[in-house]
Amino acid sequence: MVNEADLEWTEHEGEHTAYRRKKLAAAAGGEQLGASLYELDPGEKPWPLHYHTGNEEAVYVLAGEGTLRRGENHEDVPLEPGEYVACRADESGAHQVVNTGDETLRYLMVSTMNEPDVMVYPDDDGIGVFAGAPPGGEGERTVSGFWNRRDAVEYWD
Repeated sequence: MVNEADLEWTEHEGEHTAYRRKKLAAAAGGEQLGASLYELDPGEKPWPLHYHTGNEEAVYVLAGEGTLRRGENHEDVPLEPGEYVACRADESGAHQVVNTGDETLRYLMVSTMNEPDVMVYPDDDGIGVFAGAPPGGEGERTVSGFWNRRDAVEYWD
């Protein structure tokens, strides 16, 4: 058991992404189910549009407002407190949270913690691969990285 008030924020600030995160499930000893509390400042997004092939995720909005790019058509849908969104482990589960509001967007992200997992990034035609520990998980990875699909090697030609 853990109280989020007892955890420090982990902050990420990349070229195109930024967020604050508390890994709730890891702090409570969770193994098969991940849960993290996120905060996004206005105008921020935590990751590019993506979907997982091995893990389902869900978003539950606690405070603030934003937009969720989702699904195979990447449609924008509004997010507000109380919204729950299931993101399946396939192209229909593509998602990207964006804080389009004027206040901090605070939400809970829940995920199965399966590995290996492949993440697909439709906007960039990229993939991410994780083995040994799932995305967002603790532990040492035996394989991980991000690649552009155009860099594929044709071994069997």
